Amino acid sequence: MKSVSVEPVGIKDVAQAAGVSPATVSRAFGRGPISPELRAKVEAAARAIGYRPNLSARRLRSQDTRTIGLMVADIRNPFFTAVSRAVEDIAYAQGMRVILCNTDEDPDREAFYMQAMQEERVTGLIFAPTRITLEAMEQGFALDLPTVLVDRASPRCGHDAVMIDNRRAAALLVDHLASQGFTRIAGLFGAASTTGVERQAGYAAALKARGLPDLSRLVSPSAAAAEAALPELWREARPDAVITSNSLLALGLLKALRVQALRVPDDIALATFDDEPWTSLVDPGLTALAQPVDQIGQEAMRLLADRIRNPRAETRIVLLPGRLVERASSRRTSN
Repeated sequence: MKSVSVEPVGIKDVAQAAGVSPATVSRAFGRGPISPELRAKVEAAARAIGYRPNLSARRLRSQDTRTIGLMVADIRNPFFTAVSRAVEDIAYAQGMRVILCNTDEDPDREAFYMQAMQEERVTGLIFAPTRITLEAMEQGFALDLPTVLVDRASPRCGHDAVMIDNRRAAALLVDHLASQGFTRIAGLFGAASTTGVERQAGYAAALKARGLPDLSRLVSPSAAAAEAALPELWREARPDAVITSNSLLALGLLKALRVQALRVPDDIALATFDDEPWTSLVDPGLTALAQPVDQIGQEAMRLLADRIRNPRAETRIVLLPGRLVERASSRRTSN
């Protein structure tokens, strides 16, 4: 069978079909000065002959790509999944695209994707950085595009941010468990980000105020890390309650407790950050610190739009409150 070569449809073909000049076609697809009626005529002609504009070339000619970069630490973490959905919903409603990158809490991957975002000339970036990258920002490293941080921030990093008040939220969990009569409250906190460190600091301050011991560990923010940490924690500290700084750690801890034949809350109480759909379905239901994920995504997009319009505006960090959702996993039972 003889192959047939098909010439690609170009701007000149669109110009001929629409009865206009190639320059007019270029303005129509490059968002240049052109009347709405003429732009509609050109676009109709392009559709009729199957022309698709070169988006890469258009991005090179324009600083406004109508594209948002979104770099999250771990898309498997339900918190980041929910925030990503909120950002994408708002971006779509505003006619903007989203490029989603998963950094896996790896500074090298962050650097790779930051370079990619700049090469793609994204209009702005929403970013959940690792502790290492955030520390570099504090020392003067700056992204050369409008950027809003989510979940992780520092007043010295030079970027707008939106997150919950991690220290206060951790104190809420400690105070709740202490009010139930628990006195040996352990904590597993993610070590890769400033979020875990801040939650550990809030936990420690709340325990100190009550004269209770700090039984916390900094671990990788994964289910596997919690599984590995429990045997040593139980052997050395003998906690009567545990706080985890994200729902993945809570999942791993629940699995490890089952292996150890420890019952919640009879043998050990449990409370976690992140109120996910499954936390109300396990038996007993899991006490959780709910984060306003939709509001975090909305605030991030609002801050980014403001930063794009006014690059020299004063840096803002928005702290949102968390909400304690009490369930049976943290209630003291009589033995």
